[in-house]
Amino acid sequence: MSEYFLSEINVYPVKSLGGISLQLSEITDRGLKHDRRWMVVDKEGRFLTQRTHAQMALVKVAMDQAGLTLTHRVKYIKPLALPFISERSKNIEVVVWNDKVEAAHVSTAADKWLSEALNVHCKLVYMPDESLRMVDQKYAAGNQIVSFADAYPFLIIGQQSHNDLNSRLEEKIPMNRFRPNFVFDGGEPFDEDKWRKFKIGNAIFEAVKPCSRCLVTTVNQETAEVKSEPLKTLSTYRAKENHVYFGQNLLHVGRGIVKIGDQLEILEWK
Repeated sequence: MSEYFLSEINVYPVKSLGGISLQLSEITDRGLKHDRRWMVVDKEGRFLTQRTHAQMALVKVAMDQAGLTLTHRVKYIKPLALPFISERSKNIEVVVWNDKVEAAHVSTAADKWLSEALNVHCKLVYMPDESLRMVDQKYAAGNQIVSFADAYPFLIIGQQSHNDLNSRLEEKIPMNRFRPNFVFDGGEPFDEDKWRKFKIGNAIFEAVKPCSRCLVTTVNQETAEVKSEPLKTLSTYRAKENHVYFGQNLLHVGRGIVKIGDQLEILEWK
């Protein structure tokens, strides 16, 4: 029987901006702590992502005990500090895919900084605790909630699956193209596709839906350059019904702390 160990933990505090790799993280009711609690929206309140604004990859996000710091990889702009606890403006309605969500407008200073960084008129919003966005009820086992993530609280990918993909590519790509929350070592390529339930620490996770991949995977996270890979290659062996799949979307029960090196205990196979 294969053994599996957690090798990466990643959060993306501001949806579609740079990610942060952590040694440990807290599991909350709507995903990893701070994951996708902030979001950039256009003047109509609709979410912006790298799908249409690849330059979002150029905004790096750092995190300390006080809050977030945003910097630009290319432009010289004074870093933007976003405290975890701050006075926020009135709530506004924003749209993530087909969901309408109540969010707090962060500040006009944040709007100005991001508009300059991204060359588009935009606003920054935050999902407060009282804002409850439900997971797709077709897959939810209860009243699970989610942050501003596309649809699910967690995404997991096996390192062996990534290695298998890179063995097929002329130019290897890093894992950050896929923006997973969890990466694990051990087993065979695509073992994650075979799991139904597994445990990390005190939390039980259920793999509810393969992750359909989009154009974000073609954006170089260091330069914002867009090419055809890895979708071109993935479509040759990971396609089904006009979608390309890589990784598993997860729902969960329970809370606790997860850390690098934790063992994944497989509870139920598909």
